[in-house]
Amino acid sequence: MASLPAHIKAIVFDAYGTLLSIDTLNTRLEKHFGDQAKAINQVWRQKQLAYTWLRGLMREYKAFSIVTEEALLFAGNHLKVSLSRETIIDLVRGYFELQAYEDVQPTLERLQETHSLAVLSNADPVMLTAAMTHNQLSPYLDAVLSVDTVRQFKPSPAVYQLAVDRFQLPAEEIAFVSANTWDITGAAAFGFRTVWLNRFGKTMDTLGYSPTLSIQSLSELG
Repeated sequence: MASLPAHIKAIVFDAYGTLLSIDTLNTRLEKHFGDQAKAINQVWRQKQLAYTWLRGLMREYKAFSIVTEEALLFAGNHLKVSLSRETIIDLVRGYFELQAYEDVQPTLERLQETHSLAVLSNADPVMLTAAMTHNQLSPYLDAVLSVDTVRQFKPSPAVYQLAVDRFQLPAEEIAFVSANTWDITGAAAFGFRTVWLNRFGKTMDTLGYSPTLSIQSLSELG
């Protein structure tokens, strides 16, 4: 068990790749594209993130559902597959119904007894709330926080500030949990204590910020 520092009062979780599995989109993708599903999903996710960073730098915010559609269109063009409007709608809808990892529900149930809990995500409020409801996670959360409030994407400090404002706690009393190395780096730079959920055997970024804790399963967090 990886123990959080005693002064931590709230734990904030990233959504995609941390609580919710992007791989669950593969089943939906397979219905449309067969054995190209995994390749499309990988390009789609990579470009989805890249577009949030580009839009942040350009200061041209659009809701995450729109960014997700834009990234899907790129994936289709890149892999030379045809995307009808009906297919696009169906695939983007998949983000509203992503499945949580098996270690999520029991961990949140346990941690809510000792800490305030929240999700902080790039997702639109409707997308995010739908996914939490779909996985019956809402009862364990004190807040569901979306970047749409500040119209900036992570890793903008304004996004992480949403958790500070919601819980009325200094950043150093909040732990931020993510499977995404860039998100851990951004949260650490902001001042959170960070927990890197290294589900996929990745390498941490080398920008001068190290996670407070590193775990391989959410169930290790205590």
